[in-house]
Amino acid sequence: MLSYLIQRFLSIGLSLLGVSLLVFFMVHLIPGDAALTIAGERATEEILTQLREDMGLDKPLYQQYAKYLWDLVRLDLGRSFKSKQNVIDEIRQYFPATAELTLAAMLFSILFGITAGIIAAVYRGKFLDYISMTTSLAGISIPIFWLGLMLILLFSYYLNILPARGRLDPLLSLDPIFSDVKTPTGFYLIDTLLAGNFAAFKDAVKHLILPAVTLGTIPLAIIARMTRSSLLEVLNQPYITTAYAKGLSKWAVIIKHALKNSMVPVLTIIGLEFGYLMGGAILTEHIFSWPGLGSWLRESVEARDVKAVQGGVLFVSALFMFVNLIVDLLYAYFDPRIRVGDETQ
Repeated sequence: MLSYLIQRFLSIGLSLLGVSLLVFFMVHLIPGDAALTIAGERATEEILTQLREDMGLDKPLYQQYAKYLWDLVRLDLGRSFKSKQNVIDEIRQYFPATAELTLAAMLFSILFGITAGIIAAVYRGKFLDYISMTTSLAGISIPIFWLGLMLILLFSYYLNILPARGRLDPLLSLDPIFSDVKTPTGFYLIDTLLAGNFAAFKDAVKHLILPAVTLGTIPLAIIARMTRSSLLEVLNQPYITTAYAKGLSKWAVIIKHALKNSMVPVLTIIGLEFGYLMGGAILTEHIFSWPGLGSWLRESVEARDVKAVQGGVLFVSALFMFVNLIVDLLYAYFDPRIRVGDETQ
């Protein structure tokens, strides 16, 4: 196990090196002048020259990349050209919102996706199977921006039961201007509970529902289809017939024997989708004015904020890789053959 972890961490390091190289040069291919974007169109050439020198943009690309790598070794992601803050501090500021949204979306997609997949597999070829698979197909096909707008139109405009933007009602804001409640973690659901502010907790949950459902629809559909496919394959195995012969009930066989052994491919999908959601929530955050990493990265790209884009993309990439490492380690729990195979090597 130790040798496996060492190999995986080395692989992650090499992958991040490749990501840093790719992102660095792609950011510099973005049309426009970062100094001009920051200083404004009325800035003189002297001001632009001085600004480019201060930002290090006057040096050759290979020198800029070498300095960038040296800063990464020291865990320094640089300073944002736009806000003048350290990029790592901005990530700490915006990451909790994206993480909270992603976790809520994944919880929604896992609970309903696995349930739909089980129902479709158990009632294969019947009405519930067709309903589950048709719904999952629709979930994959519907564009996120259209679904988000339709949910806002229905639940915020017509029914007026769920808010359409932000993380919290301004009157219940966790900002000290409106309340004496602090945000030690940045996760509003946790912070409101820690503060005992149940009105704010309820409001935070209401703000989270629509963006979480919008973001979680596609992974829900994929998880449902994968669960159905994997479970049907396991249900045809001889040991399932043996379990029925021992007198176990239908659902006991499915839950205790079949489901656990069918979870390995489902875990793979969950890990991949979690990483995709963490880095791909830009559109959802924009629709619902959600102040997360996605919105921050979009604004950074528009402002040609090189350091912020590089640091943000590298952070999301590292997070994606570590999530997949955790998923790989969970394989051994759901499939003992993987653990046994590792020990015999």
